[in-house]
Amino acid sequence: MRYDQAGVDIARADRTLGSLKDTIRSTFTPHVRSDVGHFAGLVAVPGAGPDAPLLAASTDGVGTKLLVARDTGRVREAAGDLVRHCVNDILVMGAFPLFFLDYFATGALEPRVLVDCVEGIAQACREDGVALLGGETAEMPDLYAAGDFDLAGTVVGTVPEARVIDGSRIRPGDALWALPSAGLHTNGYSLARRIVAHAGLQWSDRLPGTSRTIADALLAPHRSYLGALKPLIEQGLVAGLAHVTGGGIAGNLVRVLPKGTRAVVERARFEWPETFRALARLGDVDAAEMEKVFNLGVGMILVLAPAHEAGALALLRGAGETPFPLGRIEAHADPAAREALLT
Repeated sequence: MRYDQAGVDIARADRTLGSLKDTIRSTFTPHVRSDVGHFAGLVAVPGAGPDAPLLAASTDGVGTKLLVARDTGRVREAAGDLVRHCVNDILVMGAFPLFFLDYFATGALEPRVLVDCVEGIAQACREDGVALLGGETAEMPDLYAAGDFDLAGTVVGTVPEARVIDGSRIRPGDALWALPSAGLHTNGYSLARRIVAHAGLQWSDRLPGTSRTIADALLAPHRSYLGALKPLIEQGLVAGLAHVTGGGIAGNLVRVLPKGTRAVVERARFEWPETFRALARLGDVDAAEMEKVFNLGVGMILVLAPAHEAGALALLRGAGETPFPLGRIEAHADPAAREALLT
């Protein structure tokens, strides 16, 4: 099976978004401090003074993981993923979250579903010290079928300009390290759901080759890496960070590389967790497609300079994390190019 057979064409989306870069940049004011393509946007607050922190913002959704959550009555769990995903997206820029806004859209409001969503969002906000300032609840019966709903959210945080992590400090010779994901997080669910449906399985069935039900495997929470990475960011130990979401390891790692560099991820350095191996077997999905769609157990990638590697790893392990080596940064033959590849 392939992702495009499930209705998701990553290459087409990338081409379309690429064609809109100039349109987006045409809106930039002198206060913008980031470019198109990063995980989050950065902007200076007008009149706030040279030492004021920048604002960082990112918007995302939970995707069709919501369908699994809806069908199994576990909406509250998936709703919290919305916050954790967004927090990670500003974290990779060196920013810490300040507040969150949510958007809930449905055909006909089912109060229990809305309550579960807000409670899940609020719990995740409390865990990461984020204020849930407000949001929007929209009923649109002509747009959503009965029982359908969607969730999106925006996080806003702050980062001192001198602490921004934009990849500019990445150099050849730096090491790539990974922090594990808890599962699919919030990407690849259109393909995962198609695999399960084609196999004629139910959410309560055991995922073949694993000890977990399909529901438990697919609803594993999207991890927030704020607690683990905050000390490293505060001490300036990280040259680059990549949150592995849609597009897989290479597709997200390339987003943080400066021109003239190549990230080399060594496949032999890590093993796919059982959930990903099981989905690949069940859907006869080849390795190249799995690498394009899923995080494969790599939730966050750190780029560490040799001088900071030991200190950063000690802090991570002291916090109970299990970082594992992933590869290295090399010089690219073309000084104007950037590339991330798996070997």
